[in-house]
Amino acid sequence: MIETMRSPAAAPARAAETLTGITIFRDVVPGVVTTLSQRCTWRRYAAEQMIVQRQDESRDVFFVVSGQVCAIYHSVSGREVRLCDLAAGDIFGDFAAIDGDPRSADIVSVTDTLIARMSADLFWDVLHRHESVCAAVLRRLTRIARAQLQRFVELSTLPVRNRVHAELLRLALSSAPGPERMSAVIAPAPTHAEIANRISTHREAVTRELNELARAKVIERHHSKLVIRDMTALANLVEKTLGEPCREMAGADVGNRGAGHGQTVRANHFR
Repeated sequence: MIETMRSPAAAPARAAETLTGITIFRDVVPGVVTTLSQRCTWRRYAAEQMIVQRQDESRDVFFVVSGQVCAIYHSVSGREVRLCDLAAGDIFGDFAAIDGDPRSADIVSVTDTLIARMSADLFWDVLHRHESVCAAVLRRLTRIARAQLQRFVELSTLPVRNRVHAELLRLALSSAPGPERMSAVIAPAPTHAEIANRISTHREAVTRELNELARAKVIERHHSKLVIRDMTALANLVEKTLGEPCREMAGADVGNRGAGHGQTVRANHFR
């Protein structure tokens, strides 16, 4: 059930209603973060509820304080493309705040989610006053641009099976670590249709390749979770096809991924 949205002046911020865990505010002094938290409006969403609609003309910026959301695009023909997932610490809506254009995708909650909403004017004021926040936003936008370039290259040059490998690696690098150091747990696991939509193919092709990876003991399915048993083997499959090393695998501490472990690679920032 959704809680009623509260204005900043309605009541003192609850303990959970803080921007402390938002990545772009990591280097801002605590007192400033507290003030910014109090100037946001806060709302809780149940799973599978719309937060922002495509073509909406609002300009506010949103912060995922807890939970997980996803960006979805619906074509005129009704095809649904799941563009990316955003976890606690991420932001969305900054494109509209920066360029003034309508929203480019629907944002839907994947799990129960706590969202902070900041006006575009306040967001711009923060960018002007705090160099560390401005730099963090620029790095984020650069990662997104690199990720889109990488996806374009994959769609243009890789066969379906290798696009599946690359997508799984993206998801694994932004997931929680598994029981073994070089493993990962993707939860909730995307459906085969969702993976197919992301890499522009059909569900049957994804199912076929996932079965091959399971037989090779690279992955295994546990109810709603997908376990990547061998991250190195998966990365090697991607590297062999692309002809270049996976930079995130080289620079990431694979044993310390996931929320609360200082993860540095997002599912939509593979490059």
